[in-house]
Amino acid sequence: MDTNQKEYITDVFQSQKKFFATRKTQSVDFRIQQLANLKKSFIAHNDAICDAMFTDLGKSRPETEYAEIKLVLDELDYCLENLESWAKPIEMPSKQHATGAEIVSKVTFQPYGVSYIVGPFNYPIQLTFSPLLGAIMGGNTAIIKPSENTPSVAAVIEKIVKDAFPPNYVSVIQGSIEENTLLLSFKFDYIFFTGSPNVGKIVMRAAAEQLIPLTLELGGKSPTIVHKDANLDKAVERIARGKWMNCGQTCVAPDYLYVHESVKEELIQRFKIHLQKTYDGNSLGKIGKIVSQQQVMNLAGYLDAVKEKVVYGGRYDLETRYFEATIMDNIVWQDAVMQQEIFGPILPILTYSDVDTVLDEINSRPKPLALYVFSEDKDFAEDILSKTTSGDAEINSTLIHVGIHFLPFGGVGTSGMGKYHGQYSFQTFSHMRSIVELR
Repeated sequence: MDTNQKEYITDVFQSQKKFFATRKTQSVDFRIQQLANLKKSFIAHNDAICDAMFTDLGKSRPETEYAEIKLVLDELDYCLENLESWAKPIEMPSKQHATGAEIVSKVTFQPYGVSYIVGPFNYPIQLTFSPLLGAIMGGNTAIIKPSENTPSVAAVIEKIVKDAFPPNYVSVIQGSIEENTLLLSFKFDYIFFTGSPNVGKIVMRAAAEQLIPLTLELGGKSPTIVHKDANLDKAVERIARGKWMNCGQTCVAPDYLYVHESVKEELIQRFKIHLQKTYDGNSLGKIGKIVSQQQVMNLAGYLDAVKEKVVYGGRYDLETRYFEATIMDNIVWQDAVMQQEIFGPILPILTYSDVDTVLDEINSRPKPLALYVFSEDKDFAEDILSKTTSGDAEINSTLIHVGIHFLPFGGVGTSGMGKYHGQYSFQTFSHMRSIVELR
């Protein structure tokens, strides 16, 4: 990064500090107008989004239109409809003061100031613009750094933002480690990071140095339990959709399966039939691209270590970054594929007979971002959830909680901290201020 770029980034940050100091962003009408501006620009660039997503990640247009465009627009419309009511002060009950005077209490929502939003590569549109909605609703300005691993999408993000906002209000900074390091040295008022736990530690360390509040949306090995009474057809279809969407590069994808021994063989057979039917016997190139050749090699290493455990798929193309939907069986925790989040289209299967052993294994490891249970016994499923901890959870489904903007979404422990989406995004990017008046 040269001196000119450093000066430019610093100037953007300082200009946002000055603009926030004008207090123009405190107006709810101003915020609503900015959401409307974003919607107009976002819609105008829909084709560009689809083209860029295919270039960088091989995502099909239907997948992009749903996961990257529709989810953002649905949440945006929800925010437009409700921001005015969310932003109103909340009158709170009070008790009489010792002097007999009346106490009147309320809670208000204040903007933090200049926010820093770091976007990931896997859902670079959705996971960049959804936090931006929160920053705008809260009355903040925002500097966005898209992932350098999806350069075509990053360029479109910058174009959308430039067409919607002046740079002293919302701006995009392109770059990688150097640019991010410089930005993290600034005294932001709020940081919102989506990415890996390892980089999350770097962001949190930088925030701690200046006591900057932050949200971390990370990941982890999200387990899926398939019990002996599960509807196997339902389980296969819904797990497959959650696992192989975006070539497995989804932070809440089922990372591995724990399957009851009495149904494991049948489940694997149904997975094979499902994949054969869905992709005409060849999923290579039909479920998207891995983000980099290095990650392709990392994934291939999991298979090479125990080739005999690959029971379906396993093919890949380093040049095109295509990787086949793959199933591994007879996996144990000592295998390389179980040492960290996979973030690829490999589905390891472990077997159990006693569910308490499964719970002990899950609970002895870092808290996952999501946990899924497939069972026709509601009491069994609820018992599993009550005995485990995860950012969020689903029964007889995967991934859909991410797209429900009425719900708070986020991790716990090493899978993240803080919640967002819809009203929770407004609250995340707002300082909740208690005010008392003595009458």
